[in-house]
Amino acid sequence: MTASWIGHLYGISILVLMSLFLGIWAWAWSRHNKKTFDDAARLPLEHDRVLPRTEENAR
Repeated sequence: MTASWIGHLYGISILVLMSLFLGIWAWAWSRHNKKTFDDAARLPLEHDRVLPRTEENAR
């Protein structure tokens, strides 16, 4: 019995992982997400909201 199937398994796993990486990369750089990422980038610069004091957040 030869272990040639291991090479095929490595090749298939590389193709699957590369496709997954490229899919995530394309999703992250799509115009659809621009507003979401711009809003997240401005979060450290915004002032904190002061919540009204209630029983739940008084702890």
